[in-house]
Amino acid sequence: MKELERDLGLPSVLAISIGAMVGSGIFILPGLAMKMAGPAVVFAYFLAAVLVLPAALSKSEMATAMPEAGGTYLYIERAMGPLFGTIAGVGTWFSLTFKGALALVGGAPYLVLLLDLPVTPLAIGVAVLLIVLNVVGAKQTGQMQVAIVGIMLAVLLWFIVGGAPTVETARFDGFFDSGIDGILGATGFVFVSYAGVTKVASVAEEVENPGRNLPLGILGSLVITAGIYVAIVTVMVGVADKASLTTTETPMQVAAGNALPAFGVLAVIAAALLALISTANAGILSSSRYPFAMSRDGLAPDLFETISDRFETPVNAITITGLVLLVLIAFVPIEDIAKLASAFKILVFILINVALIAFRQGSIESYDPSFESPLYPLPQVVGIVGGIVLLRYIGFVPLVGAVVITAGSMVWYYLFVYRRGGVNREGAMTDALRRSVGRDVVEQTESEVDTDGHEVLVAVTDQTPPAVEQSLIDLATDLARTREGGVRVAQFDEVPDQTPLPQSADTLTEADQAFETRLADRATDSEIPIRYGEVVSHDTRHAVVNYASEVGADTLLIDRSTGSDTLLGSDSDWIERHAPCDVIEVSGLDHETVRRIAVVTDEGPFDPSKVGLADALASAVDATITFYFPVGVDPAESRRNTTADYLTELAELCEAPVETEIVEADSDSAIARATEQSDVLIVSGVQRNLTERLFSRGSDIITTGRKHATLVVYGANKPGRLRRAVEQRLF
Repeated sequence: MKELERDLGLPSVLAISIGAMVGSGIFILPGLAMKMAGPAVVFAYFLAAVLVLPAALSKSEMATAMPEAGGTYLYIERAMGPLFGTIAGVGTWFSLTFKGALALVGGAPYLVLLLDLPVTPLAIGVAVLLIVLNVVGAKQTGQMQVAIVGIMLAVLLWFIVGGAPTVETARFDGFFDSGIDGILGATGFVFVSYAGVTKVASVAEEVENPGRNLPLGILGSLVITAGIYVAIVTVMVGVADKASLTTTETPMQVAAGNALPAFGVLAVIAAALLALISTANAGILSSSRYPFAMSRDGLAPDLFETISDRFETPVNAITITGLVLLVLIAFVPIEDIAKLASAFKILVFILINVALIAFRQGSIESYDPSFESPLYPLPQVVGIVGGIVLLRYIGFVPLVGAVVITAGSMVWYYLFVYRRGGVNREGAMTDALRRSVGRDVVEQTESEVDTDGHEVLVAVTDQTPPAVEQSLIDLATDLARTREGGVRVAQFDEVPDQTPLPQSADTLTEADQAFETRLADRATDSEIPIRYGEVVSHDTRHAVVNYASEVGADTLLIDRSTGSDTLLGSDSDWIERHAPCDVIEVSGLDHETVRRIAVVTDEGPFDPSKVGLADALASAVDATITFYFPVGVDPAESRRNTTADYLTELAELCEAPVETEIVEADSDSAIARATEQSDVLIVSGVQRNLTERLFSRGSDIITTGRKHATLVVYGANKPGRLRRAVEQRLF
């Protein structure tokens, strides 16, 4: 893959960024904003710069960590995933391209002051020239930008210095009369004036020494531009009548006529034209890099990725962006869509601040910025909240337009990317959420493992073999020992419906006597309190559930052979669904043969009950636990890292020796591997019944033909559907 040449130094970075800002924002918008805020339009420009600063800090940090072409698209895509990256890329490409067209057509009133020429053909001619310059190379573009910005700044400083002595303070009377609504409305309206501050990040791949030049260029240009804006608007308000400023399309020319000589007015008009051309040039330069970067990431057609052998620039991306620009100049009304671009810019800046938080909270090893945003996360929170507040005052139509752009981007993603197999990449936000959920589950597991006074109920029948009964009691004792609890063993006898229960309860059968003798001996020898008795009922499964509720059992142990199999499921299945506590279904467990215990997750974090059970059993028989975690084929680096950290924290909670294995396959493959490598397999009820009952085809890979024990855990405190869906999506 070809790389872009790094030939943009700090002067070019400053020039591109300042040139991207100083345009329609100061030469056209002040008069319109003054209608909303009156003299407080000065404060509106300052407040807008303050609300842009968090995004500038965030983007400066991310640009030094990822100095690649794409800017906003790249950072949001890496932070929030391909879908949000597509929304940011398509929407920002559209808004930047349109802003270039707005700058060219918006300069028409100033051009009319000098020459009586048709506006649209001339704007198209200038646009073609700028497109050719961008194709020839970024270095030539950067050099032209330096020259344009230098001349423009000189004229603007002349306006400030020359006009300051003629400022009349009386014109600022009633500074805040427009109220908070007027000021915030004007702030949102002029917000787009600073939108170009981070635009240079989209050509970061062509900036030399990006770790130094990008932060200095972005933050330096914001400070310079904000100072110029506030000073210019202050002079404009102070030297001209409100009526004359709010009723003209060339407010700078009107103010200059009151503050400068005739030659100065001509210089201001020339500077306005240069500034608007500069804005258009910067728009083509940066917006063309969005489809280029998206193409390299598989989110746009390959043709956008082509780099010219002669000029070493993304020629197709520039050309197609230029064609869109020409169509906008020729056919699209400017004013309404300019407001749409402003609304979307606010949304994008909100996402930029969210993206930085995602990177900081995630575990992307390659994220290593040389510049870090100070006072994190305070500026980002201010930027997010401030942007949301401004959206309330931007107007209904612009918000609808932003929604349309977002919806269109989503349609593009699902048609072009998702249906073709998607992109095997996830955002840092997904990883940050995974870490947060993982920490929460670890805390739940720690609480589960450290619980005291745990009551374990063992349910058997008169048909339960003594060896199975002993195995169940051994496991119950293991659980009670680690949680300082007790064991209760109940034998459930079922009698015909026509037999009175009191009569049956008063009669001890030979099996009942044998049961009491065994349990009396076991209770005497046990260090753990063991209580026992018989329960007579007409319906065993209801009796088990009712008794568990009556005695306040925390865990119920049953043997898989309990109950009869029917087409609707066995009695044990019914008990597992209705029991008021955790249910552990035991099959083939022999404590004497347990050396390795395998625990497999079911497409989410490990159930705390499974972890506690594994640790109790392993501690009792000196066995080793292995946690198997399937992550799918070719998982993202962040998913591997976060999963490994989660497993490490989980292992630290256990008293027994623990090994972990991240399986790059699906859940069934992980179960199969765990079965082959263990003596005891601990799974959930979903895993136990997946192939056997839900799909009703093939054999159950957990039990069929296997010479090992299986413990199936049915947790009573299952997470809600939404929580479970989130956990499965993240893990």
